Amino acid sequence: MESITIKNKVNNRVETVWNAYNSEEDIKEWNRASDNWHCTSTVNDLRIGGKLRYRMEAKDGSTGFDFEGTYTALDPFERIAYTMADGRKVEIKFKSKKDTTKVTVTFDPESTNLPEAQREGWQAILDNFKSYVERVYGTTAS
Repeated sequence: MESITIKNKVNNRVETVWNAYNSEEDIKEWNRASDNWHCTSTVNDLRIGGKLRYRMEAKDGSTGFDFEGTYTALDPFERIAYTMADGRKVEIKFKSKKDTTKVTVTFDPESTNLPEAQREGWQAILDNFKSYVERVYGTTAS
């Protein structure tokens, strides 16, 4: 299956965006596709060979899942790559331009859900990330 790419532009400096994307405390706040879900636990050992682990749960307790990966590449403030527990690859790029940061996520889809549903879900999480960063850390857009 062909990989899926999603993007968003965050109106803040790359250092702020990078830190919010990788801080365990911040991840718990932005890592959800909708308001009826939440991220209940986060481990993020940001180094090559380090693990990332998130627990996502519906707020009503009806369902949940674990998301896990191992970091394979790390270029601070520019690029992160990891392999998920099921072998799929993910790459996140941070492109700084003045006081804005373009975040591009490319991932291998899984075979259970339709690719468009996966794109929408991951895009919703990235949109939530943008909103969170701009709300909590402010914007640098003029």
